Amino acid sequence: MDVIGHTPAGGAPRGRSASIWDVARVAGVSQQTVSRVINGKARVSEATRAKVLQVIAELGYRPNRLAQALAGGPARSVTVLTSDTALYGAAATLRGMEEAARRAGFSVGISVLEPDLEPAEVVLRLNRPGEAVMVIAFDDVGVRVLRALPPDVPVAAAVERRPGEGAGHSAGHSAGHSADAEPWQIWLDDRAAAAHATRYLLGLGHRTVHYVAIPSSTSALAQRTQGWREALFAAGRPRPEPLQGGWSPRSGYLAVRSLLADRSVTAILCGNDDLALGVMRAAREAGREVPGDLSVVGFDDSPQSAFMNPSLTTVRLDFEGLGRACFGLLHRRLDPEAAPAVPVWSEPELIVRESSGPAPS
Repeated sequence: MDVIGHTPAGGAPRGRSASIWDVARVAGVSQQTVSRVINGKARVSEATRAKVLQVIAELGYRPNRLAQALAGGPARSVTVLTSDTALYGAAATLRGMEEAARRAGFSVGISVLEPDLEPAEVVLRLNRPGEAVMVIAFDDVGVRVLRALPPDVPVAAAVERRPGEGAGHSAGHSAGHSADAEPWQIWLDDRAAAAHATRYLLGLGHRTVHYVAIPSSTSALAQRTQGWREALFAAGRPRPEPLQGGWSPRSGYLAVRSLLADRSVTAILCGNDDLALGVMRAAREAGREVPGDLSVVGFDDSPQSAFMNPSLTTVRLDFEGLGRACFGLLHRRLDPEAAPAVPVWSEPELIVRESSGPAPS
């Protein structure tokens, strides 16, 4: 029979939840050490960290964030601002951000931005004034919000292009971050990845490659559009005008219906996998066999791409790794001495599947 006040396995007495002192006692460490583990501090050995986390799980301990704030400790919450939580790139980046933040002991709030959000309204999206923020700025809405945040707000952002980079400048790296200007920003080199995918199709014997573009986050050409165009220019191949798509399969379908009547069109690169899905639907309706008559390549490697019929050749981007690294940058800004090193994320990779093949003879 359980009796109130009895402490099973050295943990919390029955009838109340475990406290930080219970965790420290069972783990055989100080309360300060448990606090360092909870708050993601670096000054704890891996063996001690693992032991403390094991005891936390066994006792079902949950940190009291309100008590931490009232005690005058540093802010341990962050708001993510994004205009979309459904598109694969934004959703995967958000997962990475949230995973890394919660692992470091931060609570995470998410605010979805409307396209017509006024700059003065941005601060109203924060849980409290001056709270740390991460922005997913892959589109125009995210970029405008990023620019509207007050200078006293700690910010890190995942962006489409390197800060200050225009149409005539090369990123030079597959990924990177900028700590020289506020706010810190992090990005993937979509431009190099698109160039690589274009060269791959040219290497299969296609005379040129057509492109269905996603919208750019700025007035300049989108990074993927630039990489595609530069690869064609470097190879001395014809450079058709990019077809302007949106983000959805329907926009890809509508963008290429008239194009596919031209049998000389044998290769299409798409700005994301959803566009590629619409392109392949239009190809079937036009009597174009994929990949026999038409090669199609997507971008992002969303989960459904491997299960399309035919399975989709696509560029894999490490959005989750990008999200984790974005939080890592923010954490370094908030606690430069104790925060761990910014995690490394994977370079873009071309995943070759069934939807691409040699040009028809």
